[in-house]
Amino acid sequence: MSDTMANWTPGDDAMVENAIRRGADRRELLRMMLAGGVALSAGGAILGRAGAALAAEPVKGGHLKIAGFAASTADTLDPAKASNATDYTRCCALYNRLTFINGAGLVTMELAESVESTDAKTWTVTLRKGVTFHDGKSLTAKDVVFSLKRHLDPATGSKVATLAKQFAEVTATDDRTVTITLAAANADLPTILGLHHFMIVADGTTDFSKGNGTGAFVLKEFKPGVRSVMARNDNYFKKGPYFDTFEYFAIADEPARLNAVLSGDIHVGANLNPRSLRVIEGNPSIAPFISKLGSYGNFILRLDMAPGDKAGVAEGFKYLVNRPVIQKSVLRGLAEIANDQPIPSWSPYYNAELKQREFDPERAKSLFQKAGILGPEIRVTVSDAASSSADYAAVLQQAGGKIGLNLVIDRVPADGYWSNYWLKEAFHAGNINARPTPDIMFSLFYQSNAPWNESRYKSPKFDAMLLEARGLLDLSKRKQIYGEMQAMVANEAGTVIPVFQSNLDGVSPKLKGLVANPLGGMMGYTLPEYTWFGA
Repeated sequence: MSDTMANWTPGDDAMVENAIRRGADRRELLRMMLAGGVALSAGGAILGRAGAALAAEPVKGGHLKIAGFAASTADTLDPAKASNATDYTRCCALYNRLTFINGAGLVTMELAESVESTDAKTWTVTLRKGVTFHDGKSLTAKDVVFSLKRHLDPATGSKVATLAKQFAEVTATDDRTVTITLAAANADLPTILGLHHFMIVADGTTDFSKGNGTGAFVLKEFKPGVRSVMARNDNYFKKGPYFDTFEYFAIADEPARLNAVLSGDIHVGANLNPRSLRVIEGNPSIAPFISKLGSYGNFILRLDMAPGDKAGVAEGFKYLVNRPVIQKSVLRGLAEIANDQPIPSWSPYYNAELKQREFDPERAKSLFQKAGILGPEIRVTVSDAASSSADYAAVLQQAGGKIGLNLVIDRVPADGYWSNYWLKEAFHAGNINARPTPDIMFSLFYQSNAPWNESRYKSPKFDAMLLEARGLLDLSKRKQIYGEMQAMVANEAGTVIPVFQSNLDGVSPKLKGLVANPLGGMMGYTLPEYTWFGA
């Protein structure tokens, strides 16, 4: 076996299988394998195995039942407003994007036949033929123009309005061609179009309760905060889906979610606590589906509210968090040590030269003394909605108690956490899904006017660097700028990022076709479309 082949795991064969099902050609498959560290000499064997596996077609039929971890009356079927795993899962079933980010993190085509540019500023999108919405209407360029432009309307309340501001002009050249002109060059546009929020809806849509998309499933029932039921779209332009119907709802209590899979009441229990791995391993009633992502749980200190508005407080908590304990004890090794910035080590733009911040409670104590926060009660808000946040907080509380920090853990219900507590509390927990590029991550969470600027970090210098890097086609210069921006976030923002978490979903052993995806757990929330029940 070659050294490059050593990075490829058996589970990645399934990724090649699914890529073939989506219509990937040999050139795309080889690019995918090279990105995964596979030598060209090994590529033929992998393609051979994938072809053999595909000789037995996936089985059609059955009713899939998935339990997520959070739901509320704010649940939405409007992809522009989607803000959590619950929304993403439903929207991924009902709609499609122009591009699709596969398991290797590579951009492939979905509704678009091609997305091309010669200068990274003016882009031509050519649409697939023969795609229809659930109501029978054919997909045209007008639908794409409407879908992209609505992110620019403040009345929409789009979660990616900051990203969409790059769209200087979006026009339909003909029924199958869209021209996107950016305010400045951005080589990441094909990747941006593959984000969940940029799903395509029908021109003029104002009522999203029907979920009228081009996606793999048709909506049968949707009760926000309760459940949704969907049926297979028999006119779907891809080969799948394979399930007749699927049902999605939330079981907020993690042990109850785990037990529901163990008992066979559901087929997927999403986002389980790593402690549950001990129960799952060796149990024939359940299988672990582990996705190594750039996702993370974090502590958020708003820099415009006490105590985060005092100099040194955010820095002190970064020294007080015991990262190895969280990695090994809380997450059972299903994590990688992080350094208070959101770009994981597998990213080509990762700043490996940024010195790792160590556990240093005495330094934290000194900073807290200067800020005058030792003694008075400091409350941190956590919830099961923010995965493992209560356990993270317990580790922080234990360390704080030894230096005189009076940290009180305020545990609130998962229901409504993202709409009622996240971004609002002075000191609270977050849970952030991976994004495929630094530009997207920084634009959504750290740019001064970002919609999800958790700690209210504001830096004109950071904003200017973000714009500069976005337009560069020189990857080495881009990496240099992104590296400096990672250092700025680590040292200046009010977000404490202890580790990058691996996502653990508990699944029925009869569920087949599972492939990890960098956009999140449950195959980047596309699991209902690409899996099936084995015979």
